[in-house]
Amino acid sequence: MANSPSSKKRARQTERRTAVNRARRSRIRTFIRKVEEAIASGDFAVAAEALKVAQPEIMRGVTKGVAHQNTASRKISRLSGRVKALQA
Repeated sequence: MANSPSSKKRARQTERRTAVNRARRSRIRTFIRKVEEAIASGDFAVAAEALKVAQPEIMRGVTKGVAHQNTASRKISRLSGRVKALQA
């Protein structure tokens, strides 16, 4: 338990940041899920559009410190590969 005023303040700040980060991570997962659902339906146009919308959202998570650069790049790469496979 935080005792000093500065540690109490840090605990409050951590709570707020945790809530923001959790919401942002959830938002990213939602965008990824929409792409995966479009891939599962087999519709290339919808999947490509969903990926186009999800890509900046995933990378925004990197700039905000929610996800690691390599993790985001890997997710985008794998999703785009699956979307591209629909086209063939």
